[in-house]
Order: sequence, then C-alpha cells, then structure tokens
Amino acid sequence: MPRPVWKGAITFGLVHIPIALYPATEDSGIDFDWLDKRSMDPVGYKRVNKRTGRDIAKENVVKGIKQEDGEYVVLSEDEIKAAFPKSTQTIEIECFVKASEIAFPLLEKPYILEPVGKSGKVYALLRESMLTADVIGIARIIMHTKEHLAALMPLGSALMLNTIRWESEIRSTEGLKLPAAGKAAASLKAGELKMGAQLIHDMTAKWQHKDYTDSFSTAINKLVSRKIKAGETEHVEPIEEAPTEARGSNVIDLTELLANSLAKRKQGAGHAQPAAAEKAASKPKRKRAG
Repeated sequence: MPRPVWKGAITFGLVHIPIALYPATEDSGIDFDWLDKRSMDPVGYKRVNKRTGRDIAKENVVKGIKQEDGEYVVLSEDEIKAAFPKSTQTIEIECFVKASEIAFPLLEKPYILEPVGKSGKVYALLRESMLTADVIGIARIIMHTKEHLAALMPLGSALMLNTIRWESEIRSTEGLKLPAAGKAAASLKAGELKMGAQLIHDMTAKWQHKDYTDSFSTAINKLVSRKIKAGETEHVEPIEEAPTEARGSNVIDLTELLANSLAKRKQGAGHAQPAAAEKAASKPKRKRAG
C-alpha cells in the first residue's frame, strides 16, 4: 500500500475510531513525464512570479480570492483557520442513508480506511452494523485545505470513503439542446421502443470488472517495449522529494460510549451529557498530520 494521505478519526456518536486514509485507486494508464529534450532533465511546475518569471519563496506566497471587479481579498492561514475552526482530523458521520439514494455522477474519488492502534474492534462494529442495516454513512472530511462531503461504506473487510461532489458542482442541463423527456414528447414509436428494449436485453450481462482493460495503455506499452529492445532509451536523473509522516491515536471505551451515544440521542440536545461523553468531548483535538 502507498503512504496514508490523511490520519484522523471517524466519529460515530460519541465513539472515536482512529484511522489512516489510503487512496483506493492507482493510475494504471501511461504516465508521460515532461523532459527537456536538450539535456533530458525533468521539467516540472515551479513557484514563479508570472509577471517577472522569478522564483518565489514559499513564505512570500499568500492566498487571494478574485472579486468581480478584479480586486483580490487576501487571506492569511490564521484568518482561514479562525473562519472555520472545525477539526480537520475528523470524519464526522452526520447520518446514514441507502446507497441507492446517491447518484453515480456525485461520486468522486474512493479511499480505503485502515484502523490505527487498538481501534480494530470498533472499526469492525461500525462496518458490520452498516452491513446489517444496509446503509452507508454520510460524512464530512477536510483534506488539502478543502472540505469534502463523503460516503462511508463497507466493502468486504474494509470501510471505504468515497468523496461526493457538492450539489453546486454538478452543472445544470439548462441551455443544452436535449430531446424532450418522455416517450410521447420525444415522438418515439411503439415499434422503435420495442426494438430498443430488445437490443438492450440482448446486450445485458453480469458486470465483471476484470473483463475490461485499458487498450490504449497496452498499445503504448508494446511500443515502449519495442523501443527498449532497439536500445532507444535516455537516462534521466530523478529528483527526489522528502517524505511526510503522520501519527495515530488511541481509542476510549467502546461499550460505554455506545451506550452514552444512544442515551444522548434520547435525552435531546438540551440535556447534559453523561460523564463518559463529557470525557470524550473534552479530549483535545488532534492537529493535522503532515
């Protein structure tokens, strides 16, 4: 597995489940690197001033949001954190829904969650409880200075997290020249519908992911192999990047927290939390790793 891209915890009522987040996908396509053909040096993106072309030190880069009149509002990191003080190391489950309620276009990128420390039992509890109820969890997570909506779902022995696009990120079909909805509105004849249904029926098969492969990558890899056999290769000196590390945390008593979580929901928002809940709530928030 690659290095975890995020470390924090899932919050399930008052239960705290430390986890590490790993990418659930890998790029199996052709990865073309840019090279300087004169020296075979890697060509990459640099932090430069677009007006002068000069390099800029990291500490001199600030974040600005462009306004309609062309002016910018500049925000410091402290101002951004103060505006949104919510913990950046928590996957907060807000509710559970049926998986069929989430449309495919909303799904963005999947991740695998791995339990950290002694959180394996409560991790399994959440996974098995979701399987029994046939639901997925809707949660929020902050990664790379951006808040994401996400679907937490069991898959085999793992819990998966799939980020979900915000409703505002889905473009409207307004303005597109689409045929009218409905059979009659689209002027479809009964015979045409029957033949269309028959064709779809004849082409319907059971989904087998392994039956589909990347034909383009296969063709390019064959071309690369021919060039290697012909001795047509160039030496490129790699540029190494410093790795980042992250740390985990511990788990508090599971049985007591589950009982307190249920009791808290029954009591309502206006009642005081039980002692164990106060203990969990008073735990210092973990700083973002990396």
